[in-house]
Amino acid sequence: MSADAQHKKRTLWLVGALHAFTHVYQVALMPLYLLIQRDFKFASVAQATSLVTILMIAYIVPSYGLGVLADRVNRRKLLGYGLLINGLGFVALAFAPNFTWAVAALIVAGVGGSFYHPAATAMVARLFPTNTGKALGLTGIGASVGFFAGPLFAGWRAASLEPSLGAAAWRQPVLELGLLGIVVAGLFAWLATDETPRATSEADPTPHSKLFPTTALWLWFFAMAFAFSLRDFTGASMGSLGSLFLQQAHGYDTELAGLTLSGLFLASAVSNPLFGSLSDRGRKRWTALVLLVAAVLVAVFPHVPTVWTIPAYLVYGFFFMASYPMVEAALMQSVPDAVRGRVFGLFITVGGLIGNLSHWIVGNEVKRMGDAAHEPASYFTLYGALAGLVVASLLGLPCLHAIRKREHLDEGEVVKALKR
Repeated sequence: MSADAQHKKRTLWLVGALHAFTHVYQVALMPLYLLIQRDFKFASVAQATSLVTILMIAYIVPSYGLGVLADRVNRRKLLGYGLLINGLGFVALAFAPNFTWAVAALIVAGVGGSFYHPAATAMVARLFPTNTGKALGLTGIGASVGFFAGPLFAGWRAASLEPSLGAAAWRQPVLELGLLGIVVAGLFAWLATDETPRATSEADPTPHSKLFPTTALWLWFFAMAFAFSLRDFTGASMGSLGSLFLQQAHGYDTELAGLTLSGLFLASAVSNPLFGSLSDRGRKRWTALVLLVAAVLVAVFPHVPTVWTIPAYLVYGFFFMASYPMVEAALMQSVPDAVRGRVFGLFITVGGLIGNLSHWIVGNEVKRMGDAAHEPASYFTLYGALAGLVVASLLGLPCLHAIRKREHLDEGEVVKALKR
């Protein structure tokens, strides 16, 4: 293996490790909602679920600014600093005495998390121009590990401490995850290698100074981002709504809820690289397939008997999560390399703000159910609506095609330009 190939492989796996922590922090609170409600004496669970919405808004809002930085400064340093700030936010959350301080801590954590995707996605697309879907699928294994480990560890750790600490048991796993993130940030700064600088001869096939040079491209982009935000809304809801559904309608405790939510992400460690690689030979059809199958699984989930909830989450996660590296690869290959950080940052900003309102919205919907929240049938309509949003998100695929066509980019042109 050449030195360049070794550099690329090492960078890919280190970026995947940071991907894991980015998403650990986004899902760790989900099995802890009821403990947080009791500890802070919230009037309803909606206030507890709103904490994750606040975290995600803080994660989304700076994304475009971080995308600008990712196109201009050292991406390795951005990634390391981001995880450090994210971990510090969780340490602060563990000691928050009230809701106001919890919000402040989660804003810090969310801002730290926003460093990851613009820098990492642009870096990986740059390093692997011919197999972008496969490369992003491999870094997606990190996301799978993070999504799996976050609720599993938090739920188990809080449940084991609840007899002695009571409702405050949620604080210990939050503290431990924050400290671990700080350690890993230090290891990343020590071990990671800087990205290979772009040669001056490696010009973009269609260079321009503007993010999008025409009004039509801007319109197609915003339509695409909105469409995929509907997918993100359902994906986030399957975590927060699933936690409340399992604990209130099926009687799961905190530990079992965390284990079940982890199953949502476990199988994606296989499906992300698998479908990512397959999509390099047919991006639209594979993306459409996994999202249509996921929509069916969302609709039937509340009808599934209790003993089948974990397998149902595994199958749903296998298909749904695989859409992310494929869509990201399609987006990166639809725009010139020089603007990829900004484009992805704006994509997260537009789509994420809408998608991550789900934590607060589904919390309010469960609150409105009242005592009916203990009956699985009360959730049928809500899950059906979420399935419909996944189907509607497929409208993002023709929008991506339109962007690529109007940017005059096809995969062959991109690869040749990057190899010149």
